[in-house]
Formats: sequence, structure tokens, C-alpha cells
Amino acid sequence: MAWTVIVLPLAGYLIYQLYRADVQESFDSQLEKLVTAITVDSMAEGATTPLPPPNRYEPLFEFTHSGWYWQILPIDRQGGPTLRSASLATAVLPSPLELGYPPDPDTNMRWRNDVGPDGKSVRIVEVIDTLGHEEGKPRYSIVVAGPSAWLEASVSTFRTRLSLALAVAGLALLALMVFQVRFGLAPLQRVEQALAQIRSGEASRLEGDVPAEIEPLRDELNALIQSNEDIVERARTQVGNLAHGLKTPLAVITNEARSAKGPLGEKVIEQAQIMSDQVQHYLERARIAARVGVIGRVTSVQDVVDPLVRALERIHADKSIQISVQCPPAAMFQGEKHDLEEMLGNLLDNACKWSKERVRLDIKMTPAPTRTGRRRLRITVEDDGPGLNADQRARIGKRGLRLDETKPGSGLGLSIVIDLAQSYRGGLTLTESPLGGLKAYLDLPAT
Repeated sequence: MAWTVIVLPLAGYLIYQLYRADVQESFDSQLEKLVTAITVDSMAEGATTPLPPPNRYEPLFEFTHSGWYWQILPIDRQGGPTLRSASLATAVLPSPLELGYPPDPDTNMRWRNDVGPDGKSVRIVEVIDTLGHEEGKPRYSIVVAGPSAWLEASVSTFRTRLSLALAVAGLALLALMVFQVRFGLAPLQRVEQALAQIRSGEASRLEGDVPAEIEPLRDELNALIQSNEDIVERARTQVGNLAHGLKTPLAVITNEARSAKGPLGEKVIEQAQIMSDQVQHYLERARIAARVGVIGRVTSVQDVVDPLVRALERIHADKSIQISVQCPPAAMFQGEKHDLEEMLGNLLDNACKWSKERVRLDIKMTPAPTRTGRRRLRITVEDDGPGLNADQRARIGKRGLRLDETKPGSGLGLSIVIDLAQSYRGGLTLTESPLGGLKAYLDLPAT
């Protein structure tokens, strides 16, 4: 469209200049014919003075100040009287020769643009000749002038019509381009909408009729989705097989070590437990990675929050904790329901353990930064407990680390939350809360 807007004016300007040059050439050609005819008739052989042209050639020569003039003027201070057309009345046209204008090398005529006796622009052509066209005789200036306004009017009319025609053509081209892009590329827009539905969990495949040019794209995208699901399923199977293959030998080693007395058995039990924890940790991370890779898994945040809040209020009923919740009904998490339950459950449970009486959960959906970008889910959990200083906040979240052994737990909660959030390309940030305790800020993908 930008190219059309640039090209059409340039093409119009070129056409206008070509037309103007053509009209100018035609106008000058007419003046040449008139001055040649007048020269032949007035400078006839045998005449002692210039003869008035018997044929006026142009009827407007007879109307005063019509813009069309002819004039025969003696030069070199010799020759007969000055002759002029009736349209000139008593006025005299200046001679281009006397004004120093050089002759045209092809026609030997002199050209000049000047102002006529009526104050309007005229185009003047001059021929220098002698009586009988013989050398040595007195020279005469034969001048013919035509109105420049006629030329400008013709060019102006053409310019207006050309501008209108190009404007209509330009608008038609722009409308055609808009139509072509809007309707010609509509199948791609439908593909984009279908992909958005797949990503939001509303559909599992690209369906519907598409043009033949789009069919390969649809088939390849469906094949990619199927391949993704197959890979995830194989990963789950392998993780399950690995877990089953490792748990049994570790259980056997632990049982055998318990039957053995002494430091060796205790050491084997200790190391076997460490191995079991590490295996469980990395198997859980593998399961998380497999779940995160699945296309189209979407979870309603409201459906996860309500049961969690009711359960935690019952668990901590002895503290009479008030859990305030702000969650838009349309909030949707781009991921597995189990993972969101794990993250929110750990954060809310920690807040309830350390709070005095108030816990606040605030959930917001932020718009996508670009048209094709993803929205984000901003989850904030705050409490009015003792909180943590900067050093404690930097240390917390390390696997198995517990800052206070008086509270129940394994020290794995925040570590799991961090692992899950990072798997979804999000994160967990801990700061001070306006309520006085800890503020956990969880960033996750939304749909």
C-alpha cells in the first residue's frame, strides 16, 4: 500500500510532464507555421516594402488584444514602415533579436516568453528575413505571438483530470489490497484463532476446512501437536519405569542394613535415604517437565483456590485465621491443576503457620505485552506474622532448609514452589508485607 501511494504520484508527475511537453511542442509548432506563412507572403519577391499578409491565418488576429498577434518591424534603421495585426492596435511587441536572444540552431528562429499589450503572458517567435529573401537587402523582424494562458489552461485541465483519475485508481487499488489481505488471508487468521484455542485448552487439534494452500500447514501443526503428546507420554512412562526400578533395590538395601548392627548398617541406611530423596526429587522434576511441555493444559484458578482455602481454614481452625481472597473468575493458569495446587497449597500453608490472624491472597491477570504474547498470572500471598529479614529471605527456599525447627514440615515446600514456578518460566519473589509478615509474589503464565 505504501508502494502504491509512492508510485502513483510519481507516475502522475511523469505523465503530466510528458503531456505538458507535448502540448508545448504542439503550440510552438502552430506558432512556427504562422510565422513561416506570414514571412513567405509579406516578403514576396519584387516587393519594395513588406506586404500585409493577404490571409490572416488566424481569425483572432482581427480582435483587439485577443492574445494572438503578428508584427513586421524593420531593423538596422532602414526599410519600410511597421506592420501589425489589428489585435495589436498601436502596441509594439519587443524583438527578441534586439533583446539579445540567440536563434534556435535547428530552425534559426528566436523564442521568448513576454507580456502582451493586455498584460497577459504570450509566447513569441521571431524570424529575421529580407524582401524577396535576398541577401544584402534591409532586414525585417517578423514576429508572431500566441497566448500562454491557452497552454496553461489546457495543461491545468489535464492535470485536474489526471489527478482525479489517479486518485480513483489509487483508492481502488488500496481497497483491493485491503480486500485481498482481509479475505485472502482469512484462513491464516482462522489458523491463528485455532492455535489460540489449542493453547487455552478449548481444542486439541486444528479442525475445519481450509484452502489447499493451507492444508499442509494444518497437517504439519497437528502432527507437531501429536508428536508433542507422544514425547510427553513416553517421558512419563520412562519416569515411571525408572521410579519402579530404583525404589525396590533401595528398599532391599535399607531393610538389609536395618538387620545389620553397628555403624556400617546405620551409614548404609543414612546414604540409602539420601539416595531415595535425590531420586524422588529428580523424578518429580522430570514429571514436572513432562507436564509443563503438554500443549493446551489450562486450569481455572478459582476452582483451585476455593477448596484450598476451605481446607486450610479447617486445619488452622484453632488460630481463627481469616483468609481474604481476591480472585477474578476468569483467571486461568496455563498448566496442570496439580501443579497449581502444589504451589498455592505450600504458600498458603506457610502463611497460615506463621500468621497471627490474617492471610491475604490476591490474584491478578496482566495483559499480554504484544498481540501474540502471553498474559501473566500474578499471585500474592501475605501474612501478618513475624516475617523474615533480607538474609533469611535469601537463604529460604534451599531444599530441606528449615529456619525454625519448632514448626512442622520437611523444609521442601518453598523449594517445590520454586522448582515448579521455574519450570513454567515463572518465579517466586519474597519481600516484606504491609501486613507486617512475609509477602510471596508468584509469577506464572496465564491464558
